[in-house]
Amino acid sequence: MTEMPVSDKENEKESSDSDVPIPSSEVLSEESKESAEEKNYPPVRTFVIRAGHMTEGEKRAYDDLSNVWCLPYERKHLNYAEIFGNTNPVVIEIGFGMGKATAIIAENNPDINYIGLEVHKPGIGRLLSEINRRGLKNLRIIEHDAMEVLENMIIDGSVSAFHVFFADPWPKRKHWKRRLMQRPRTNLLEKKLEDGGYVYFVTDWLPYAEFALSELNQTEGLKNKFDGYAPHQEWRPETRFEEKGLDANRVISELFFEKK
Repeated sequence: MTEMPVSDKENEKESSDSDVPIPSSEVLSEESKESAEEKNYPPVRTFVIRAGHMTEGEKRAYDDLSNVWCLPYERKHLNYAEIFGNTNPVVIEIGFGMGKATAIIAENNPDINYIGLEVHKPGIGRLLSEINRRGLKNLRIIEHDAMEVLENMIIDGSVSAFHVFFADPWPKRKHWKRRLMQRPRTNLLEKKLEDGGYVYFVTDWLPYAEFALSELNQTEGLKNKFDGYAPHQEWRPETRFEEKGLDANRVISELFFEKK
């Protein structure tokens, strides 16, 4: 559930250095981000747009339904009440992949509004098809970089939860700077959460789970709801990427942090 990270973890040809302890120089810092901006370097993205085959059904759904259920990226704050026609809580999922779990969760929780952020067109087409098939009224999609959406479209303190399921783990050390779950990106998530809101992160890549646990523990304003890793949340459906991870005998790790 590409971050936005790329949910379809094509990086699973991992390098041997993926388990090496994390030096501080590898973690994205606010200073390095500002330095890059000052020098006009391109920003470090948490995703790479990879070519993916769209089925005829996905393409048809993308072409026919994007203008109905997708919100355009704009540098202005979203008005949730205007979009959904109510003032229900809003949950944002970063990188929903093919959208299976996203659609099921939205269907099971009609009194919660959901916004899915994704850049993978086949996944967007698939979720649009599911929205149409299930008759969902509480789910919208934004096809854009999640960090830019959060910075420019989401009001501070307005989000009840962030879901990040099976994002690209970026296993090679040279790519660690692309990982979503690190400061200052986690500081941005905290800033957008309402009091009592939560970040729910799931991965099948243990080194990334350890990395994320450390970064979230050091994110001011967030606290771990559990002692270390969280138990499986029964309301979260199994995804295709989770099935692949289990088939490969990888451990599923879950983190659940709340805003203090």
